[in-house]
Amino acid sequence: MGIQEIQEVHGSSLPLLSLNHVSFVCSSVRDSAKFYEEVLGFILVKRPSSFKFEGAWLFNYGIGIHLLQCGSGANAPTKPSTINPKDNHISFECTDMNQVKRKLEKMGIKYVSAIVTEGGVKFDQLFFHDPDGYMIEICDCHKLPVIPLMNACPLIKKPSLAAPTKMRSTTDWMMDSLITDILDITF
Repeated sequence: MGIQEIQEVHGSSLPLLSLNHVSFVCSSVRDSAKFYEEVLGFILVKRPSSFKFEGAWLFNYGIGIHLLQCGSGANAPTKPSTINPKDNHISFECTDMNQVKRKLEKMGIKYVSAIVTEGGVKFDQLFFHDPDGYMIEICDCHKLPVIPLMNACPLIKKPSLAAPTKMRSTTDWMMDSLITDILDITF
């Protein structure tokens, strides 16, 4: 699905392009920047010199991470004592979960892992904390197809084979139908 299709269906939606960055208040910008560089492979990039507060910008994988030095007192992040996969987190997809596990273990980073099975497709998840306790997930979730719910998503209208809509070709519809049949999903 392209941007044009979404704008046609949702003419009143905001003209968004993508997620630009996530931002975290840190007890030590230096320690957090080092973590995101060494563990996740982000690189430091220039941030506007007009900012009059301590921080750092990192970038990789098409997304930015903005780190802000917390002030003294109540703004300091609190570190959770346990890793809870159901808590707020950011997630990154990867191609080799075993390599991620080895790296985390080598660096002494505690993590919780899970294997999820859906419609015969299995994918792995690892959850761990950054130095300030913000949770990060690494997964190979790309194995699981993203299938919009017909009732919840007006982006896809089910076309007939004889008359595909201008947004979707017959081939697209046939592939979606095949995936839906294989995964035994009903709407």
